[in-house]
Amino acid sequence: MEQRWANTWRLTINEKQFIEEALRSEIRVDGRRLYDYRRLTIKFGREDGSSEVQLGETHVMAFVTGQLMQPYRDRPNEGTLAIFTEFSPMADPSFEPGRPGEAAIELGRVIDRGLRESRAVDMESLCVVAGKSVWAIRVDLHIIDNGGNLIDAANIAALAALSTFRRPECSVGGDDSQEIIVHDPEVRDPIPLTIHHFPIAVTFAFFHEGNTLVMDPHYKEEAVSGVRMTVTVNSNGDVCAIQKAGGEGIVSGDVMRCLRIASLKASEMTTKIKEAVETYNAEVALKKVKRHPSLIAQKITVPDVEMKEASFQKTKKLNADMENSPNQTSTSLTITKDRDANASIGRPLNWDPYSSSAPAIVSSSTLPELVGTSKESNEDQMMQRDEEYDPSLKNDQIASATGVSSEFHQQNSPPKSLKDAVKPKHKRKKNAERGAR
Repeated sequence: MEQRWANTWRLTINEKQFIEEALRSEIRVDGRRLYDYRRLTIKFGREDGSSEVQLGETHVMAFVTGQLMQPYRDRPNEGTLAIFTEFSPMADPSFEPGRPGEAAIELGRVIDRGLRESRAVDMESLCVVAGKSVWAIRVDLHIIDNGGNLIDAANIAALAALSTFRRPECSVGGDDSQEIIVHDPEVRDPIPLTIHHFPIAVTFAFFHEGNTLVMDPHYKEEAVSGVRMTVTVNSNGDVCAIQKAGGEGIVSGDVMRCLRIASLKASEMTTKIKEAVETYNAEVALKKVKRHPSLIAQKITVPDVEMKEASFQKTKKLNADMENSPNQTSTSLTITKDRDANASIGRPLNWDPYSSSAPAIVSSSTLPELVGTSKESNEDQMMQRDEEYDPSLKNDQIASATGVSSEFHQQNSPPKSLKDAVKPKHKRKKNAERGAR
């Protein structure tokens, strides 16, 4: 192979001998054991059907596209699947641009045989109109960096890209029911491919005439190895394909041992691919969720409470008096509280206690005057109520205002009952106190 010849040319004789002697002691140049895989990383692009796989130093990208085309005559009800590889000179100096070389052709055939010949993808689900139009799926593999074992990395990249690819939904219409309508992804959700199983490619390299076997060879190990074999199996242990490269032969016992190791590794790789795809689908579904704009909060205006300078000075004076005379503090607070309670009755809910109409807070020096004034005002209010409810006083006031005697009102007024003739006890008491004054 071109790739193996180039790596051989870069390696010196001392490096080859060192690698061979290390493998005899079951030691690999990168510190791994014989059947250990390098670290695997699977990433996905912004669009569906794109993946990026990094296996150690090997870096591969895969893109899946689809288009409608006429099917083959021998299979009118099945779509098609094709694998195309592109080796960039940036990945390896032995890769030349232009026409694909032997390494590129071998890579494409091994992956195509494992996917298409094993019927991993349901081809019949790609049919739109039998014999007229089917979906043709194309997988493009781009080698970004060659660190060894390109087949395994490219196979995982192809499976990951196929798992996230979505083709547009099609319907048949028209007068003759032969017109194909491709719906926009915004109108109808695209349809994923039907994948029955995941064929995993596992590559082995043989050293010392088949006595030493390693899995996932490094590019330096590939340069030293004389024989390489790729086994493609799924998680169920079904053998999908086998590819051998190199002139040396392999005994049947080594082949069976490779199959047993590959079946165990296939289950592990399948789990990693499915977990990565599920994570990607969850992120895509979260982005498609339509989020309603948040409700605009209503602006609530609260009137600013400003304390007048006079009220502030009075409050400050009251606090000073409370510190000087603690005995009078309780009395002043009680009277002020009662006055505030009486004054707040019947006021609106938005009454401002610090406005100019609010009663000012008084000091303890004015308590005697306040008590006397409050008593006189209460008595005046009681007398006024008695006069309002006393019919005799009411008639006298009407007579003085209109010039008509109270007898005239008594004649025209309805006859009094016994209850009306007898004054209540509290009214007699109030009238007696008024006469004493």
